[in-house]
Amino acid sequence: MKKKNQILDHIILISGVLFLLLPVWIAFASSTHRPEVILGQGLQFWFGDYFWETYSAVLFDGTGFTGKVNALLMLGNSMILGLGFSIGKILISTIAAYAIVYFRFPAGGVIFWIIFSSLLLPLEVRIIPSYEVVAQMGLLNSYTGLILPLIASATATFFFRQFYKSVPEELLESARIDGAGPYRFFVDILMPLSTTMIAAIFIIMFVVGWNQYLWPILMTTDEGYYTIVMGIKNILNELEGNNLPEYNKALALAVLALLPPVLVVVLLQRWFVKGLVETEK
Repeated sequence: MKKKNQILDHIILISGVLFLLLPVWIAFASSTHRPEVILGQGLQFWFGDYFWETYSAVLFDGTGFTGKVNALLMLGNSMILGLGFSIGKILISTIAAYAIVYFRFPAGGVIFWIIFSSLLLPLEVRIIPSYEVVAQMGLLNSYTGLILPLIASATATFFFRQFYKSVPEELLESARIDGAGPYRFFVDILMPLSTTMIAAIFIIMFVVGWNQYLWPILMTTDEGYYTIVMGIKNILNELEGNNLPEYNKALALAVLALLPPVLVVVLLQRWFVKGLVETEK
């Protein structure tokens, strides 16, 4: 009976995986066909003979008004945005959570709940004042303007706060006895203990930064800062004369946009799961 239940569980899991992978497979297979095939016959389930032409054109051929934008440039910009978001949010959140938990000042609880309440204000609500601040600081069309205004994260601060509150008080007392100050306790004790949590937050924030579309499209008018997500939309908007929409290139960009986040998740998946479920220090 137990073996039958395990077989059923595996069948359900495999079916779920295949169901989730099916759109990716269709996108990849369709990207290897010519645009007229996709336009006339719809999305394709099997490969065509246009793989190298499509992906070499997407990766290396320049497009846009300047003729210098390609997938390599956009992938690089998305990578900078994803790493900037994840690393910046982790740095700010760990320091903020450390101050709230271990520097027991009277307004600490109030400050935390003010930070946490910012989750009720998504980017779309504060987009206009955020844009005004960035514009007045002269940070439009820059990586700093894309990353800096959004690196504060109430979600990451909450997770690190809960993690630090579960750290035994004996560690803090031992550090004080050994003469470790606040900085040394944070660097030598808390940060090594936070490795799995940092990995989990890194994955979440990297994917958030990688998939940003609204913020970059408002903060940049220079094609040199276009991200891969913006590139997918721009290819579909490029209708020159009577040319067909290049659906194959848009699908190729979508496939390329999937690879870095998937790679990050695959490499850090064990730490990701451990960081979210670990309770013992």
